[in-house]
Amino acid sequence: MSIIVFQHSDIGGPGRLGATLRDHGFRLDVRRPDLHGVGTTGGVPVDLDNVHGLIILGGPQNVTDLAKFPWMQAEVAMIKEAHARELPIIGICLGAQMIAHALGGEVVPRDKPAVGFYPMLINTTGQVEPLLAGIAWDSPQLFTCGQEVKTLPQGATLLASNRNTRHVIFKTGLRTFASIAHFECDRPMVEALMASSKGMLPSAGITESEIKVQIDQLYSNYARLSDRLCVNLATLLFPVARRLSA
Repeated sequence: MSIIVFQHSDIGGPGRLGATLRDHGFRLDVRRPDLHGVGTTGGVPVDLDNVHGLIILGGPQNVTDLAKFPWMQAEVAMIKEAHARELPIIGICLGAQMIAHALGGEVVPRDKPAVGFYPMLINTTGQVEPLLAGIAWDSPQLFTCGQEVKTLPQGATLLASNRNTRHVIFKTGLRTFASIAHFECDRPMVEALMASSKGMLPSAGITESEIKVQIDQLYSNYARLSDRLCVNLATLLFPVARRLSA
């Protein structure tokens, strides 16, 4: 039994989240649905047999282009089914937007892109949420997105926001967790992600040199808190009984 990881770009791997889950005894099945057909080994599976949970990562694609991508439509359908079965689901950036769309929320283009580190504020609900235990209520998180979740799915709970993104972290149901922020990145991934976002920098109102300063100043704190979040997700979201035996 494996956790299916949907990766949508060459640089958008599971990073520290994947390493944490493996360290806690879980098997990951990393797939590239954007490169492989539905039902093939590397694509979206046709069912949830032997699937422990889903991780939906970021990517350059947009939810508003869903009609162009059969693989994305298949992912959305799988999110709906996995959520209905109360399987663990984690969505990051594009993945969070796909969760919102799949469960009845609304995703729209942003007024301007968000690129770089922004202070993330955990609200009063998030402050007592076990999944966010040990996370500073005001801390730096990494963003690179041209779209946003305008409306949460019915019944979803907002846990964190920042000054230009209202819906940064939310959860819905028992085991569905979504984050627009990229908490999964190690330093090489941060640098690669920022480099891949170069075209959005003018619209975001930030320069490459400012991004470099942010990384140098904020990465250490970001990494420490992101590691804590990954441990929380590994220990609280996924049932212990499903781990691999030693």
